[in-house]
Amino acid sequence: MDHPIPPDLVRRVATSTGLPQPTAARVIADVIAYFGETTEQFVRRRHTELRHRQQRNDQIWTRIAAELAARPVVAPTLTERQLRRIIYG
Repeated sequence: MDHPIPPDLVRRVATSTGLPQPTAARVIADVIAYFGETTEQFVRRRHTELRHRQQRNDQIWTRIAAELAARPVVAPTLTERQLRRIIYG
């Protein structure tokens, strides 16, 4: 992680959840890392996960596009072709 977690954020999460501060800090770091993925990393990871669940690509492209649009920092809208190019080059 590039930046330290703000202590006031750790205190707020610890207070609102009842978690000890070290645990709250670890949870925050995990969330920041999860949302720190680039669009390409996210698409590759989700494609792999969904293929392992036996989903077909036409279902996967629709689902990934919807998931990207719902992320807190919205990724640019990608066409099915752009999504395929991320996976297959």
